[in-house]
Amino acid sequence: MTPLQIGLYLLTALSGAAVVLTREPRRQAFMMGLNGLVLALLFLTLQAPDVAYSELAVNMVALPFLFLVTLAAARINQHRRQEDK
Repeated sequence: MTPLQIGLYLLTALSGAAVVLTREPRRQAFMMGLNGLVLALLFLTLQAPDVAYSELAVNMVALPFLFLVTLAAARINQHRRQEDK
């Protein structure tokens, strides 16, 4: 195991903990993207480029995007409910 891999394992643990400990949903979405980037780099160093590309596509792009769209839709619905009252 190389020092780069050890460092990426530590970064993976730290970024995963940061996702869990972040309380504000919008920041949590960005932390999930950062965690996906760190995981993709780790997979590249472990010589798994296909897994790294999948990680980039899903955990760094698609999942945070869908998370943010859901937050926006929930905010719009909440605003409409307040207007109806």
